[in-house]
Amino acid sequence: MNSKNIAISPALKGVRYEIRGALAHRAQELERQGYEIIKLNIGNPGEFGFRTPETMRLAMIENLSESEAYCHQKGIFPAREAVVMQQQSRGIINTNAENVFIGNGVSELIDLTLRALLAPGDEVLIPAPDYPLWSAATTLNGGRAVYYPCRVENGFVPDPEELAKLITPRTRAIVIINPNNPTGAVYSKDVLSGIVALAEQHGLVIMSDEIYDQMLYDDAEHVPLATLVEGTLCATFSGLSKVYRACGYRVGWVSFSGQTNSATDYLHALELLASLRLCSNVPSQWAVQTALGGYQSIQELTSEGGRLHSSRAAIIEAVADSPYLDLVAPQGSMYAFIGVDQQRLPAFDDHGFAMELLEKQHVLLAPGSSFNVPYRNHFRMTLLPRAGRIQEVFRRIDTQLSSIAGRSPELSTAPAS
Repeated sequence: MNSKNIAISPALKGVRYEIRGALAHRAQELERQGYEIIKLNIGNPGEFGFRTPETMRLAMIENLSESEAYCHQKGIFPAREAVVMQQQSRGIINTNAENVFIGNGVSELIDLTLRALLAPGDEVLIPAPDYPLWSAATTLNGGRAVYYPCRVENGFVPDPEELAKLITPRTRAIVIINPNNPTGAVYSKDVLSGIVALAEQHGLVIMSDEIYDQMLYDDAEHVPLATLVEGTLCATFSGLSKVYRACGYRVGWVSFSGQTNSATDYLHALELLASLRLCSNVPSQWAVQTALGGYQSIQELTSEGGRLHSSRAAIIEAVADSPYLDLVAPQGSMYAFIGVDQQRLPAFDDHGFAMELLEKQHVLLAPGSSFNVPYRNHFRMTLLPRAGRIQEVFRRIDTQLSSIAGRSPELSTAPAS
């Protein structure tokens, strides 16, 4: 019988998600060989001993009998109303439960909101570095990702004037990730107001990814973007996975505010797409009201003496002690985006280093260029491990960087045998 390779969809051309790519596959192979791999490539709290608040688990259990049927395509009303109440408590009054959609994580909603918006060739302004799902979903839905720079010399904060130069007649939306993944930057009200002014001037949809909204350090303050938007449509994304340490529950939401009256057709299209997948996971939706209305335990973790605060401090200290590394200290989220001094290591390549670190030191990181930036001297790691584990990780990182520094300038990108 003749066999023929099955061709893949051309829509996948240019789609990348290297956080779970070749490096992660190689890590699995090493684990099968008996090696213990320290996995810092993904922000997955449950893998590091964090627990979902017990009240959320109980809310799911107590409502299991109400979870056996499909629910409304937008989600159960108590969950959507809880999102509205949280938004209203933050000063966002022009929204209601009809403008809230619950999804199987924010990831599904990013795809659906872009699919309902984009025509082939439409452009979406996305920050660089970005969370690569935004780029992938834009491409998969026929759009073109246009990157506005968030420069390291500016603390990874965007400049609205640079962003303005990228707007064309094909631009449909601006994506903002705040607090930012992968850099941990938290944007000021002035910066956000400048971006909002551009969106309102050009009639662009604002898509604000705020999944880390309460994961803040020191004196950082998160400004909900929807509080600044009046003259265009604002979509605010959040969910249970990070702040509430419930990644596996797969519950996210998008709340629409601002000029919703002019977005009737768009919201109907989004509801159609939500209907085609019937509904999102019902049992986990019962945890939303308890999560948003209950005690916000994340503050214990991010305040001084808390586990996340201590782990962040360990990263900052380890980078300061390293002769090879530099860091813009993260003000939010659960990541650090760490730079490598190219004067000390002029031939450094982030993918080559990440593979070598995995092979030799059994530490899995995400190369910085995975986040759609042109430079190759950064890597991202999560700050979820305990401080002692982080100190051990940086001993291994510096050992490998010292090995590179002692060699010829070329850094091989091939895995060690």
